[in-house]
Amino acid sequence: MRFMMLMIPKGYEKARPGAMPDAKAVSAMMKYNQALQKAGVLLALDGLHPPSMGARVTFSGGKPKVSDGPFAEAKEVIGGYWIIQVKSKEEALQWASRCPGSDNETIELRQVQEMSDFPADVREAAAGLSDLPGPAGR
Repeated sequence: MRFMMLMIPKGYEKARPGAMPDAKAVSAMMKYNQALQKAGVLLALDGLHPPSMGARVTFSGGKPKVSDGPFAEAKEVIGGYWIIQVKSKEEALQWASRCPGSDNETIELRQVQEMSDFPADVREAAAGLSDLPGPAGR
């Protein structure tokens, strides 16, 4: 089972362009990342620049509209993520609980959809997409 662990740091929605974590926090996080890697469960991870450097594309009436960050209505934003492969949700929760997060950080855990999770008609509609990454390619 694959899970995405989403890091949600409070206040990051207001971070200025180029904001970076301090070296002590990065050091602690690197030890955690190395533990994930050593255990053989880590598939991918990345930190994300603040929303002030991002953009959103909305589709009102089916037409794309681009809005540059920061986003006034943002209450929670993602600061980074891990994708892990484990045997159960309980194991994923154990890994998330080991993260050296601070008082202002939350990890949201979400299981990644596999093609086998979908009904037959959806799997059929996705047929031919096996070269793509993600559930269609599995």
